[in-house]
Amino acid sequence: MISKKQLFVVTFALFSLFFGAGNLILPPQLGFKSGEFWWSVALGFCLSAVLIPILGILAHAKLQGTMFDFAKKVSPTFSLFYCYLVYAISISLPSPRTASVTHEMGVAPLFGSSPLLTSTVYFILVFIFVMNRSKILDIIGKLMTPAIILILFCIIGITAFSMDFYFGGSEFPHPFSHGILEGYQTFDAIGAVVVGGVIIISINLKNTTTDYATKRSLIAKAGWLAGLGLFLIYTGLILTGALMQGEFSPDIGRTAILSGISLKTMGNTANLFLGLLVSLACFTTAVGIVTGTADFVKGRFNDSQKAYTITAVLGCALGVLMGRFNVDYIIAVAIPALMFIYPITIVLIFLNVLPEKWVSKRVFQLTVAMTILFSIPDFLSSLGFAAHLQSVKNWIPLSGFHMGWVLPALITLICANVIQNPFFFSDSDKSDKQ
Repeated sequence: MISKKQLFVVTFALFSLFFGAGNLILPPQLGFKSGEFWWSVALGFCLSAVLIPILGILAHAKLQGTMFDFAKKVSPTFSLFYCYLVYAISISLPSPRTASVTHEMGVAPLFGSSPLLTSTVYFILVFIFVMNRSKILDIIGKLMTPAIILILFCIIGITAFSMDFYFGGSEFPHPFSHGILEGYQTFDAIGAVVVGGVIIISINLKNTTTDYATKRSLIAKAGWLAGLGLFLIYTGLILTGALMQGEFSPDIGRTAILSGISLKTMGNTANLFLGLLVSLACFTTAVGIVTGTADFVKGRFNDSQKAYTITAVLGCALGVLMGRFNVDYIIAVAIPALMFIYPITIVLIFLNVLPEKWVSKRVFQLTVAMTILFSIPDFLSSLGFAAHLQSVKNWIPLSGFHMGWVLPALITLICANVIQNPFFFSDSDKSDKQ
């Protein structure tokens, strides 16, 4: 029997995992530019930033393993390469972005210092915490999350009840697909794959007498509740941005619009308070990313402390180099990496959620291979080769929405199952031949 306390604790843990402060800068500008189609862009954003990450947690609940287990059915070598690539992207982009968000929301308004100075001091502190582990950041994180949520709901509520529901035009030719692609920038699907296993292990340790089926039910209920909370916040912020369309310059940046909305709805004091809270939350995220990456490399080198230290140094050095750029620049730089890694991650999540009878080793290999093949045109287009690839993209369905991999992956999944076992929809499937 699942108690309400258990459900609340697990729901909050999962919510905190995905509630990255850096993510809060994405929805307001998305709504601001989507205008009357804010609802369509919100659905797309929540699909990739809420639903898919929650499915990632459900996949972990089924696997009861680590990040390595997500792709090992393709091959152990591929899984290892995937893990290294994900961690490399994590310390190169979302980690430095936290320093940039901190500078623009928490430091520059108060001190006016240079971005390089902020990122240098920021990652020196990150390195100190990475090398001297402490639970203090976990405690701070648990206190900050409710405070940020309270402020955000106040902002959303004040805007919804004080503004006329008038929406301008949209800058996006395809609002729904643009919302999906912007949801990639939360990195939450990757977060589910990387950190989800840790959450599951923690749940197992605290519920040692609970059977497997009950724990899976607990995780599923908590996951959907956490997802509902994220959906309300993200949709509320997108709506808020859409209602504020006439209040700011059309070329306003992501952090500037969140700060501007906070200032207009709650005043200067609340705006500064939100900036400080977001900055602290970003710091805990950066420490978590660098620590997780260093732990992974340490494990691959026989628990070598030297490998841990070198990785931490490199992670923080990358943070300083990239963190000195503004948020919008880092987001733009991240697009090619996300166009390559996100399709693979989404497909791995879906394959791991599906029943075992549908996802043999061969199905994994063929579906992932097809995903990689058909995501290459979108990846190369994001690097500036769109004109050279137009003739190729014209005959790939959904390629115009930068999702040319979706139908080929789905068709491969179905065909591979039909060829391998014509009765795969029945209960009398053949066992998986490894």
